[in-house]
Amino acid sequence: MNRWPSAKAQRVLAALLRMGWTVKRQSGSHRTLQRAGSPDFVFAFHDSDEIGPRMLAASPNRLA
Repeated sequence: MNRWPSAKAQRVLAALLRMGWTVKRQSGSHRTLQRAGSPDFVFAFHDSDEIGPRMLAASPNRLA
């Protein structure tokens, strides 16, 4: 069983912002996030999109 439940994109983005990521720029639903010591990360989801468990578990080490 996967330890990551599905979640709305708005909630995932809020969690990333709490982890220290900041929005560098935005074009529509594509947000480029930045954090010191990490490469930029493109978050390309609409706020109401449901992000499934496989997508959330795909790269947790890259974001943490």
